[in-house]
Amino acid sequence: MEQKQKILIIEDDPLIRDLYRDAFRLNDFEVEIAENGIDGLRILKNFAVKPCVILLDIMMPNMNGFDVLEQFKKNSETKDIPVVILSNLAQRQDIDKALKLGAVMYLVKAQHSPKDIIEKIKQIIQDSSK
Repeated sequence: MEQKQKILIIEDDPLIRDLYRDAFRLNDFEVEIAENGIDGLRILKNFAVKPCVILLDIMMPNMNGFDVLEQFKKNSETKDIPVVILSNLAQRQDIDKALKLGAVMYLVKAQHSPKDIIEKIKQIIQDSSK
């Protein structure tokens, strides 16, 4: 049996978190959830098998997504995992900052459907496995 692709979703909004968890599960992904950046860092450290992609929000309590992304990219065990930002922040400076910190893609929530985002994630996984 083929192993499911694992994704980590770090999102503080329960409605959005549940929406994407369910959408990715319906598309045969194994999904781990973190409610904030600190949880995301802790969960990722404890994974036996690292996720193929991390879907990361920016505006969260305790630690924002920029800080989380920076921590991921500093850590030799997590620096090569593709991180996709999924945020409501649509300012050019936020997009540029996330990409400069190492995100592979920046998606504005209001501009993409879950189906569209899943297709983009599948493409990133396919591209990174080449």
